[in-house]
Amino acid sequence: MFAFIVRRIVNLIPTFVLATLVAWIVIEIAPGDFATQFAFDQVDPNKAERIRSVLGLDRPWYVRYLFWLRNLVVEGDLGTSLTSKGSVTALIVPRMTNSLVLLLPATILTYLIAIPIGVYSALRKYSLGDRVLTVFSLIGLAVPNFFLALIFLALSVQWFQANGWFLVPTGGMTSTDYSDLTSFRQLTDVAWHMIVPLIVVVTSSLAFTTRIMRGEMLEILGQDYIRTARAKGLSERVVNYKHALRNAIIVIISTIGGILPGLISGAGTVEFVTGWPGITPLFIRSIFAQDVYVIMALLTILTLLLMIGNLISDLALALIDPRIRY
Repeated sequence: MFAFIVRRIVNLIPTFVLATLVAWIVIEIAPGDFATQFAFDQVDPNKAERIRSVLGLDRPWYVRYLFWLRNLVVEGDLGTSLTSKGSVTALIVPRMTNSLVLLLPATILTYLIAIPIGVYSALRKYSLGDRVLTVFSLIGLAVPNFFLALIFLALSVQWFQANGWFLVPTGGMTSTDYSDLTSFRQLTDVAWHMIVPLIVVVTSSLAFTTRIMRGEMLEILGQDYIRTARAKGLSERVVNYKHALRNAIIVIISTIGGILPGLISGAGTVEFVTGWPGITPLFIRSIFAQDVYVIMALLTILTLLLMIGNLISDLALALIDPRIRY
């Protein structure tokens, strides 16, 4: 096992270099650069060329990539944002923290709810409960999460018009008087503003995870060794939860590799609709501005977390499934 871990860590190095190189090339393929937005300045027609020269954007792309990679490896420097002129690290860390605050409890709730529901639906296939849960899962898969968030916000506004107070916050992560609150009140204020985005994210993730768990559990229950276990006289509880669930949950464990980058990659359009200051709005703005160093910093961190997550997933699979050995 130790030799496998060392080998995987060593293999991460060329994988990381290749992934960042491809990401840089894709960014370079896009027409224009950061200075292009100043190309039509009527007061100073040469402004774009001057900015391009000052920022080093006129150098060959591979020279800028190697310079960026050297700073990252040697100094741990993710670069300077072309838009804000500040440190990329100082810019993205608070945003990633905000996304983590939202997505960590959402991920935990998703698995705590989805796994029991999926097992229940599989053990009671085609029952009334299974059909009801199936309908709700299909609705969760069909309704876009941003539209669901808009529904919640519209209901909150209508409630305010009728009762004079908001049922749930209509946007943002904190209240306007957040800095004046005590530590406990600040915590409850963030939790209060988290209600809508948390429900929306959990609902959309819950539907998919539940269907995966149900399908895998049904497949396992149809295996020969399950019928053999029942023929030996084992109780249904032992057959379902010790034999079937242990193997069915492997498919859930295999998704751990995507959890780590998913925790800080933002909640997508939900953050836009609810005004949550996460990583997604920053990432989209950086793409439009062609702020290459912010984009590369985000992709680099997500790449590292994905590779680490895949390693953890492989190790977890070996612990759960005795048939897997490295």
